[in-house]
Amino acid sequence: MLAQEIRAAHPAVPILISGCVGPRGDAYSPAEVMTAGEAEDYHSVQIGTLADAGVDLITAFTLAYVDEAVGITRAAQRGGLPVVISFTLETDGRLPSGQTLRSAIEETDARTDSAPAYYMINCAHPTHFASMLEEDEGPWLERIRGLRANASKKSHAELDESDDLDEGDPAELGADYRALMQQLPALTVVGGCCGTDRRHVAEVCGACAEVFEPAR
Repeated sequence: MLAQEIRAAHPAVPILISGCVGPRGDAYSPAEVMTAGEAEDYHSVQIGTLADAGVDLITAFTLAYVDEAVGITRAAQRGGLPVVISFTLETDGRLPSGQTLRSAIEETDARTDSAPAYYMINCAHPTHFASMLEEDEGPWLERIRGLRANASKKSHAELDESDDLDEGDPAELGADYRALMQQLPALTVVGGCCGTDRRHVAEVCGACAEVFEPAR
């Protein structure tokens, strides 16, 4: 595959190839909610194919409820691969299911013996969840190592109804990431989600590097 060719061409650079898995159905308003067993069976086919292709890990993005996260985790374990679980959040900082992020992470860990390598947040703007992270401190925050935020502060519903792409403010997004690094001590995997482009990613990387550099 292309990613393997790129890695082979740059042997001095540590590169992991992630097999990305998305949710079944609409991530923001799932019409069909699976049990953990159903989710494991459903996702095992794709995860098995990715395992056969030689990926290093599985990353499941934009998950809206715990049972699907548990099922994907178990399917990845069956395929012999590490797995990263990324939840999406609404403007109130909760999953579309209504569950808090802390509860979702702790429940997933409890039901899988803490099998996910780490957790991420994606497809939400930092203003949607920053205050929640500050108010609900605890060891669970150290399980969050990745963030791929949206460029826009709009809700999922508002974005679905928008005719134009909301690019937000790249510099402001970078500053938001810098601030979040104070609340998420293990945050090391950063990027962009809906509405972001290389401008946003450049601002995010520059802002995060300012935090990393003094620690070196």
